[in-house]
Amino acid sequence: MLEKFTNQHWDVIIVGTGMGGATLGHALAKAGKRVLFCEKGKFQDAATILKGLYPEEQFNPPSVPQPIHQPLLADAGRNWEIVTDRSTANPKSYVPFIGAGTGGSTALYGMALERFFPQDFTPRANHPLATDSSLPESWPITYDELAPYYNEAEALFRIRGDVDPLRDRHFNPLYQKPPPMTKGSHALFEFLKVKGYHPYRLPLACEFKEGCNCCQGFLCPLQCKNDSNRVCLTPALEKFDAQLLDECQVIRLEATATNITGVVCKRHDETFTLRAMIVVLAAGALYTPGILLNSASTLWPQGIANNSGMVGKNLMRHYVDLHLLNLKTRGIADNRFKELAFNDFYFSASEKLGSVQSFGALPPAKLLAESLGHDLQHGPLPFVGIFYKLIQPIIQKYLAYILPRRLILASVVEDLPYTDNRVEIDKSTGHLQLFYNIHPGELKRIEQMRNKMHHLFKPFKPLLIQQAENNERLAHVCGTCRFGDDPTKSVLDKNNKAHGVDNLYIVDASFFPSSGGINPGLTIAANALRVARVIQSLC
Repeated sequence: MLEKFTNQHWDVIIVGTGMGGATLGHALAKAGKRVLFCEKGKFQDAATILKGLYPEEQFNPPSVPQPIHQPLLADAGRNWEIVTDRSTANPKSYVPFIGAGTGGSTALYGMALERFFPQDFTPRANHPLATDSSLPESWPITYDELAPYYNEAEALFRIRGDVDPLRDRHFNPLYQKPPPMTKGSHALFEFLKVKGYHPYRLPLACEFKEGCNCCQGFLCPLQCKNDSNRVCLTPALEKFDAQLLDECQVIRLEATATNITGVVCKRHDETFTLRAMIVVLAAGALYTPGILLNSASTLWPQGIANNSGMVGKNLMRHYVDLHLLNLKTRGIADNRFKELAFNDFYFSASEKLGSVQSFGALPPAKLLAESLGHDLQHGPLPFVGIFYKLIQPIIQKYLAYILPRRLILASVVEDLPYTDNRVEIDKSTGHLQLFYNIHPGELKRIEQMRNKMHHLFKPFKPLLIQQAENNERLAHVCGTCRFGDDPTKSVLDKNNKAHGVDNLYIVDASFFPSSGGINPGLTIAANALRVARVIQSLC
């Protein structure tokens, strides 16, 4: 079976089928290029795929993901590989909550797709006090250069929502009309307007079919979620003759001094090499630098495309907190949907913070209670975790009562790039290692956002679930192979081609030189469409 893949010299091999990889591959296949996708996880249409629920609901205790849960995690489109956080004296190993399967993390996302602000493309001006950060003056491309591709991506993913009133008045995306807001969200929307804020319908890549549950965190059973598998990968396979190798792990790349000559893969215990004119990495901002670092050779002693030493560095992940609001509704509130957002805190008087948006429903109370216990048991004071086990049934009952009765908002604070925040490979185990510490300026901005949220929503008795400091929250991870004009300070050029490697591109969130304060998905998609135009002219 593998011979039909190994005997060909492809136009383009794309590693990963998330927002960047699938969007790029769809555009190239549509243009007539011979495209092969390599995906570590399973195809969403496989017979064993688990849809409509969290795989943890099928686990025996403890419910937190561990390597023994690999089959269930793989069937649910979830990553199953351990990473080790070495940011503190006591390293912590865990399985990060990110996608692995066709669609990547978009198969699990809450579907919020929104543009960066134009000011996000000149990040240093927004953070003048961040003198210790590696934050650049500007991206190597401008908002205006990306704007037509934002238009194209919004149409491709069939986004429904309204325009942020704080955006420039010339901003006119082709959003489709969303359904009416639920009662609780509408009440909150009106409260914000009366207070002088600027709420709007959060743009979502959702079809809102009958029975829609938003499906944040798990695979959608209704073909309602417009993820990159449904919108890009499947049409590329069915209409434009692209090919897919799922359950195919890319181990390393082979290269001369200037070109990638082979993609070494492992599938079902069989190791083989694939070849293409152009190779594109889109395995995510954790695993893409891992592949490059794992590809070290005599010609590339620090790893392929790493003459600058910047591969894996400048890791960013956003600081997300949850705010549970009591709208004084009687009985159960419908909090399934991500319906509204506002950006009045995006550019504060002193320094840039980030966005606020509906979060949607949290996982079941049982899973949350067990996850909290695991965090405490593996935290700096393990005895607290032991005590927690005694009261866990009470906590679970409390969560089961309170969660369906609260509307949940997420505050997303921009984090900044620092070279000491990074991804490395543990040479003894082959596992990814993370080093990520929050710097004093970022701690200050996290606290500023918390204070603003508490003051604004005080009438609703907000309950804060602090997650900003939790390094396991990696859903928006980015920045580990940044693009830029200076080859000594970046990994990629402005067209996302690796410096010094003529046929290697990267189109996942690794390329971000700054993280913005908003969900990264649409910017990844728009940039992938931009890079597709570049690659089309080459092969």
